[in-house]
Amino acid sequence: MEIVIRRLLRAAEHDRAVELQKSYWGEDANHLAPRHMLHSIAHYGGHVLGAFDGDQLVGLVMGFIGTDIDVDAPDARPAMANLLIMSKRMVVLPAYRGRNIGFRLKLAQRDLAIKQAIRLVTWSVDPLLAPNAHLNIRKLGGVIQRYAVNYFELEEAASLRADRLVVEWWVTQRRVSERAQGRGGALSLQQYFDVNTPIVNRALPTHEWLRPGRVTDVPASTFALIEIPGRFRELEAADRGLAEEWRFQIRDVFPQLFAAGYIVTDFVSGEFENRRRSFYLLSRHFDEDERRN
Repeated sequence: MEIVIRRLLRAAEHDRAVELQKSYWGEDANHLAPRHMLHSIAHYGGHVLGAFDGDQLVGLVMGFIGTDIDVDAPDARPAMANLLIMSKRMVVLPAYRGRNIGFRLKLAQRDLAIKQAIRLVTWSVDPLLAPNAHLNIRKLGGVIQRYAVNYFELEEAASLRADRLVVEWWVTQRRVSERAQGRGGALSLQQYFDVNTPIVNRALPTHEWLRPGRVTDVPASTFALIEIPGRFRELEAADRGLAEEWRFQIRDVFPQLFAAGYIVTDFVSGEFENRRRSFYLLSRHFDEDERRN
């Protein structure tokens, strides 16, 4: 049966949205957007979008209108000058993953942003999850120029897992329109290697998992690659210590490249040294005017 994407507006639908969140975030109420919050978001400028297989809710994304203006700053501009949509809580049931449902939910969110004349949708992502990076950067055309240490301000014991990259999705930009139509983003890992793109943290292959390698100095090239494990969730379950090594390295390397003027503009995977490898592609001379228009 065809998957249908539509807005969730009724209380009963919001109850189902709460239950769907539990399939990924568990029963802890601190990790769930409750029904009353979903109701307010859905009816006052935001949205709760559901993906349905018949009557079954199988996917969800929500978003609310916000701004990045610091209202306490003495030179703060009106909030309307920097309106954005903060996207939250995208989840698809495990049995339905790999069927383009997340992509379609995001495109429906883009349609709503354009209707509201809002150019920017933003959200935070775990930097070590390759499938998410593939969707957010490669398929949707998002860009990243900010690494947030302990984004959710958790206690020290959990803070490392709360590091996030902040995605900027400029929904009216040409590259985003091309990705929405299934065009663009066609360069392969080998093509980046063909123009001598350096890997700044080339991993060390072991029998089962990749281990973090030495981080090089910030390169002077137009492009740079940051490597992450392709199956980090499995690695984390098998070897928590190795997973933390990766998290510490990524916490170190992304801010260095961002400070040097690089921006994440692509995500690529392919065969390298006899196994499948995954990389963020960063560009130093990205045209900011083009990104925003």
